[in-house]
Amino acid sequence: MSENLYSLMQSRIADPAKTFIDAGHAGLYSYGDLDSRSARFARVLRNLGVEPGDRVAAQVEKSPEAILLYLACFRVGAVYLPLNTGYTAKELAYFLGDAEPRLAVCDPARREAFRTLTAEAGVACLETLDGEGKGSLTEKVDAAAPSPEIVPRQSDDLAAILYTSGTTGRSKGAMLTHANLTSNALALADIWRFSADDVLLHALPIFHTHGLFVATNICLLTGASMLFLPRFDLAQVLALLPRATSMMGVPTFYSRLLSSPDFTRDLVAHMRVFISGSAPLSPEVHKAFQARCGHAILERYGMTETSMNSSNPYDGERRPGTVGFPLPDVEIRIADVKSGAVLPKGEVGSIEIRGPNVFKGYWRMPEKTASEFRDDGFFVSGDLGMFDERGYLMIVGRDKDLIISGGFNVYPAEVEAAIDALEGVAESAVIGLPHADFGEAVTAIVVPSAAGAPAEESVRKALEPVLAKYKIPKRVLTVDSLPRNSMGKVQKKQLRETYAKTYA
Repeated sequence: MSENLYSLMQSRIADPAKTFIDAGHAGLYSYGDLDSRSARFARVLRNLGVEPGDRVAAQVEKSPEAILLYLACFRVGAVYLPLNTGYTAKELAYFLGDAEPRLAVCDPARREAFRTLTAEAGVACLETLDGEGKGSLTEKVDAAAPSPEIVPRQSDDLAAILYTSGTTGRSKGAMLTHANLTSNALALADIWRFSADDVLLHALPIFHTHGLFVATNICLLTGASMLFLPRFDLAQVLALLPRATSMMGVPTFYSRLLSSPDFTRDLVAHMRVFISGSAPLSPEVHKAFQARCGHAILERYGMTETSMNSSNPYDGERRPGTVGFPLPDVEIRIADVKSGAVLPKGEVGSIEIRGPNVFKGYWRMPEKTASEFRDDGFFVSGDLGMFDERGYLMIVGRDKDLIISGGFNVYPAEVEAAIDALEGVAESAVIGLPHADFGEAVTAIVVPSAAGAPAEESVRKALEPVLAKYKIPKRVLTVDSLPRNSMGKVQKKQLRETYAKTYA
């Protein structure tokens, strides 16, 4: 029996006339259109010599046709490699050289640059696809006959490779199997109560786990519809919310909604669920959102190598500052970073994960793969966290972001939460910087609210009753905004580089 994810998606099409994607002027696609059009894409891939196991790299703008290309890769047994649209030529040269795709697809405006990159990397075929769904690839698709065959795949066969962000060292290609993607989407669809009655407001990018594997796969497996925006635009989101039942977003989506007086309780009274992930959601935004509209945002926890690991409950308390409980069939434990000894509730340690969602390993990096797994199969995530007294998982930061100041461990998330609660602070990032006496000095980078940031010494003074002395920042620096990646994660590596000589 084939375990190709597309075979399962196809088997669940109950009504071919049902809308799958409504992308406004960019097009309306039913489930029947999805199936027949992806079959034409599959024909073109075969004509271009794409065989089972071959990689197909795509650096393209968000469009329904980009989703069809993704699904066509499943149909022919290829491995889909989505690439962030912000990647530079130097970064792309690495990815293409490392993954060695058979086919690369890019925006027509970047064709000449890609021609050089693909030639250097030995990529056989180059096609184009723009944000309107036009390009050399769709010209071929329009002229092609459907190829209805779906190549059989086993559960352990690769479905996609996602490269990590590469905040330390070179990026690693996380190999995700058909079983990884299938198990995760089915589990999430179940615990989040998705059904064919849902209309998901989709404003996320589709080169990332959140927008592609979570949002899109859940809809395809449940028969739900998507309102498909090219990106988050506040006015467009506000206009479409009355037509939606659910929304997935990063924390900045929700803070931007709160910035608008048009975002009211009445506007979203019909909504079923708001889900947040990809970056920490501050307890303040969580509380303000619920106070404004009556909805408690459902926060979850995932990563490139595992897709989703845990979620706050659909029914039950969604605790601000936590990411809930492990998903069904997923095991999460907190372990001592060095020894691997399992720690009790209330103690901070390494978050380790085992389950059907956990990736197969890093592409062509067997030694690195082996180093990231314990002997009993648990993946060492690199995140630090703890379980509270009720079993809710809390993330306190990345292992690499841990600050050791004067021999004491300082977890940035704890300090950030205390600073963010102060009047005049919109958000903060806490980092460790080189210091002659302490090794690392706890340093806060603060973005002021509209009322203006409090003075440096007043911040430190306000933290004295809240934090131990060694956790209080030695400096509080003010900036207009924090550097973030495309998914809203604060780029602490960039901050550490920018302010490296603060104590020199």
